[in-house]
Amino acid sequence: MASSAQSSGSSGGPAVPTVQRGIVKMVLSGCAIIVRGQPRGGPPPERQINLSNIRAGNLARRAAATQPDGKDTPDEPWAFPAREFLRKKLIGKEVCFTIENKTPQGREYGMIYLGKDTNGENIAESLVAEGLATRREGMRANNPEQNRLSECEEQAKASKKGMWSEGNGSHTIRDLKYTIENPRHFVDSHHQKPVNAIIEHVRGGSVVRALLLPGHHLVTVMLSGIKCPTFRRETDGSETPEPFAAEAKFFTESRLLQRDVQIILESCHNQNLLGTILHPNGNITELLLKEGFARCVDWSIAVYTRGAEKLRAAERFAKERRLRIWRDYVPPTANLDQKDKQFVAKVMQVLNADAIVVKLNSGDYKTIHLSSIRPPRLEGDNIQDKNKKLRPLYDIPYMFEAREFLRKKLIGKKVNVTVDYIRPASPATETVPAFSERTCATVTIGGINIAEALVSKGLATVIRYRQDDDQRSSHYDELLAAEARAIKNGKGLHSKKEVPIHRVADISGDTQKAKQFLPFLQRAGRSEAVVEYVFSGSRLKLYLPKETCLITFLLAGIECPRGARNLPGLVQEGEPFSEEATLFTKELVLQREVEVEVESMDKAGNFIGWLHMDGANLSVLLVEQALSKVHFTAERSAYYKPLLSAEEAAKQRKEKVWAHYEERPVEEVMPVLEEKERSASYKPVFVTEITDDLHFYVQDVETGTQLEKLMENMRNDISSHPPVEGSYAPRRGEFCIAKFVDGEWYRARVEKVESPAKVHVFYIDYGNREILPSTRLGTLPPAFSTRVLPAQATEYAFAFIQVPQDEDARTDAVDSVVRDIQNTQCLLNVEHLSASCPHVTLQFADSKGDVGLGLVKEGLVMVEVRKEKQFQKVITEYLNAQESAKSARLNLWRYGDFRADDADEFGYSR
Repeated sequence: MASSAQSSGSSGGPAVPTVQRGIVKMVLSGCAIIVRGQPRGGPPPERQINLSNIRAGNLARRAAATQPDGKDTPDEPWAFPAREFLRKKLIGKEVCFTIENKTPQGREYGMIYLGKDTNGENIAESLVAEGLATRREGMRANNPEQNRLSECEEQAKASKKGMWSEGNGSHTIRDLKYTIENPRHFVDSHHQKPVNAIIEHVRGGSVVRALLLPGHHLVTVMLSGIKCPTFRRETDGSETPEPFAAEAKFFTESRLLQRDVQIILESCHNQNLLGTILHPNGNITELLLKEGFARCVDWSIAVYTRGAEKLRAAERFAKERRLRIWRDYVPPTANLDQKDKQFVAKVMQVLNADAIVVKLNSGDYKTIHLSSIRPPRLEGDNIQDKNKKLRPLYDIPYMFEAREFLRKKLIGKKVNVTVDYIRPASPATETVPAFSERTCATVTIGGINIAEALVSKGLATVIRYRQDDDQRSSHYDELLAAEARAIKNGKGLHSKKEVPIHRVADISGDTQKAKQFLPFLQRAGRSEAVVEYVFSGSRLKLYLPKETCLITFLLAGIECPRGARNLPGLVQEGEPFSEEATLFTKELVLQREVEVEVESMDKAGNFIGWLHMDGANLSVLLVEQALSKVHFTAERSAYYKPLLSAEEAAKQRKEKVWAHYEERPVEEVMPVLEEKERSASYKPVFVTEITDDLHFYVQDVETGTQLEKLMENMRNDISSHPPVEGSYAPRRGEFCIAKFVDGEWYRARVEKVESPAKVHVFYIDYGNREILPSTRLGTLPPAFSTRVLPAQATEYAFAFIQVPQDEDARTDAVDSVVRDIQNTQCLLNVEHLSASCPHVTLQFADSKGDVGLGLVKEGLVMVEVRKEKQFQKVITEYLNAQESAKSARLNLWRYGDFRADDADEFGYSR
């Protein structure tokens, strides 16, 4: 504090008191104040000055908590008006003072003047003149100062001011209320309207003690939404300040202590109230943040009535300038370039309910996780059965709804991405799986924060963080507010209704289910579907919402480059342009709503047909892009012409799969077409199995002795080294040995594993299937693998006939074939190829009679008319046989020509 010495008139006179200066920090009572100096590098020094020669009433005092029997002491009359007189006159003002007396206990008494020198207003005289203080009893007026006090007192008495007025002054005694019975009701009763108050004490930068007017409630108010460094109380009772705690306290004291303010009461925490303090010079909450004296706190920022974003912006201001508590602050995205922090990208895929895959302008793909939200997960009663394979999208409540919300909003659209933080990779623990590095961002479309929209619908929850964890969404408060609304309205995850159940049947690879389902899809024409996964350019997994099932779908009419495959014991490389075709299909249809036309299915239970998106045929688009060739099976479809046109254009451009295409002269091609004849080259085969859809498996007679020798050697080896029962763990697609009902071991392939007791196997040398327990399976010895001798059972279908779709009629045809040719030797000729298997004609070995023609003659099947010239002779023979069966009303034709009515309900079509 500044001081100056005033020289006396003569060297022999009494010492002149030193004049000192300071700023009034606080008025303790009508006769005591605290004066502070100027701050230099920290909170300034301060001292208490008691006014000499006068006495004012004592203010109320609350009984100490350590004295249970103690009583609260009320105000003395005129004590509070005296304090208020000084508070309004002095707080924050510069004064000068002289010390006249100092007691052994250290109490200092002196004179205080308003202003920089003793010519200013004498505070003691002003108090006495207003009747708010009296001269001390027994004091003699033996100097000019005491004479003036005496005169002031006499004038106050004459004017009946203050304590000299009529009455006992009881109206000046406050009815102080130190506690509030129901803080929540008290806060709500003010309806967030400003309440006049005086700040009586500053406990820390963000906690004050306030006197609410006019009710005289003495309450502790914590500033909503922020927290300053505090003073930590040690076990010995001392206090240790956290860094910048003292500075934050002084910052608030110097601006608010004993000032008239208005407080908006916003909430309560125990007996403490949460609020915002408004001063004519500004909002202390935002100032503390902006100066780096405080940080935002999540638990109370939601109640801040002036908008949480203002607080976050003020905090951000301090962080960017590394002020005070943020001096060592490093932004979560400090290592990113600006172009990597904010960018526009196209959404290609939605991963579950909290992440998306986007395509950048550079063409690269990037996975973005939505900041600060958690997708639905299994909890409590919904914990998954360990014996059941979990399908998160359908088995976790609200996961499907969340994914669908994001899919419909985002797929194929451009979004704005603002990266909030990078979550580093974390290793796996006993309870938590390993996570790779994650880019977490706020994603908006049309000004809508997608994460906020998701949370507001109750389809995700907000992650809670440690207070010092800065890795969070830049719109974290909006997320918390959205979650509060969702909870209040009982939306989604917060609903008390029964959770939605999605019973989605996955019939991919299930031949039996696929067979049952095929007629429905064929009759349906175009069906709506959502592309869930893209395996390759022409192989997709579809979700059919109307039928609530998943199917594997193969594009008809095209031959797409085959992708890389992992086969037992080796990795098969993909064909050229297979990856490009897969990427093209992904970008075009993944997670989009499409329409499909199912035409047929293959032996593995995959459906074959046409896929349309926005009116475009995907098969045609792939051919247009030179990523596929037209397959001969397209000839009978309605899309053959556009496929041929697209292929011709691609050939002319010589791109991708047609890069090495050389156009042949027309004259060379025409004669070949004219002279092409049906090739009849029958070879002997042994029929081993007939399937329910009238396909059959055969062994080549020429290699029959090799198979017999291999089987004999294999069984001898197994008998010498029998497999340990139960030691083999079957896996789908793996070759193994299986014990048939005859007690012998055969080579087989695992097609499906339902459980250890139910393993579906296919006998690769005979074509039959069986469901066995794993105890009847074993590892296939390498000496007898398919590399030594390939699988001997080959699948074929009858050419020139249509298999009845009606189950009973089809069973009749199959039974007839089983009686005639199963386990017999026949002659086989390949007529044409198809997507599933080659189509052949089969002759009896002895009579050379055509087996397929025999089925037509018996009226068990119908003729499939083909347009190729080389087949016209045999087709005519088949049609004549069909007419004979029709005339004789045999089997299918027993009720006449049912095709005349186009009776699809009977399971037949032309």
